[in-house]
Amino acid sequence: MPETTAFDSRQGFRSTLIGVAANGALVIIKLLAGVLGNSYALIADALESALDVFSSLLVYGGLRVAARPPDEDHPYGHGRAESLAALFIGVVMMGAAVILAIQSVREILTPHHTPAPFTLIVLVAVVVTKEVLFRFVHTVGQSTGSTAVQAEAWHHRSDAITSLAAFIGISLALMMGPGYENADDWAALLACSIIAFNGYRILRPAVAELMDATTNIEIEEKVRSLALTVPGVSGLDKCRVRKYGLSYVVDLHVVVRGEMSVREGHDIAHRVKDVLRQSNLQIADVLVHIEPTAS
Repeated sequence: MPETTAFDSRQGFRSTLIGVAANGALVIIKLLAGVLGNSYALIADALESALDVFSSLLVYGGLRVAARPPDEDHPYGHGRAESLAALFIGVVMMGAAVILAIQSVREILTPHHTPAPFTLIVLVAVVVTKEVLFRFVHTVGQSTGSTAVQAEAWHHRSDAITSLAAFIGISLALMMGPGYENADDWAALLACSIIAFNGYRILRPAVAELMDATTNIEIEEKVRSLALTVPGVSGLDKCRVRKYGLSYVVDLHVVVRGEMSVREGHDIAHRVKDVLRQSNLQIADVLVHIEPTAS
């Protein structure tokens, strides 16, 4: 693996543990405020934060496994663990959205008291906290290229949106008075659709990585440009790049002079591989196929 992978993993570990601590505190605060303040939207929000704690622990575990070096049983490394963690987070979020939606409908159909005004203060603090967490974790996810860390970031954003929806619902219930007591339940129902959408948004890239879908075309263009700088490379044919955990794996067909010896072609292939692995593209491995120029 490239040296940057270990550094990227440490960044992911740190951001994940910060998320676990913050979400753990928010679960307690929102659950108490929801029960004492008579707001199911806040209780649903607390359950969503509990899912955040669970997903953060999944991300942490996935990153720990993905950072392990190749071994006899896993010659290509353990990078898929990172994609599997993101996949599981997406599935859990979509499942939770369905469960919370069912409970929201039950609350809408059940008469209850208007939520307490102090719940709005709690929700403002939650929205600010979760948005800050989203921006921090999303930055780490983009810099490391980790699908799981980016999934966790969107989970934070999802929580911020659900808290904002709860804030609007409770505000309506307090301002409109009798007859609007269940406004926060409607807000919770709306939040469920947002959670489901974010679950799908997380699920899609995770499935794409597990299916070896074509990666960012910009990475492929950089790979081609670097390979062409190696002396002896006459041209390039096929270039396939796939994401594997925090790194990329490249399959490259390099064109060399037809009259070149096998040893010369072999040396060029190694130089191409070295140039790509020593770049800042986080390339874990390169398979080079040598092809002769057309006679």
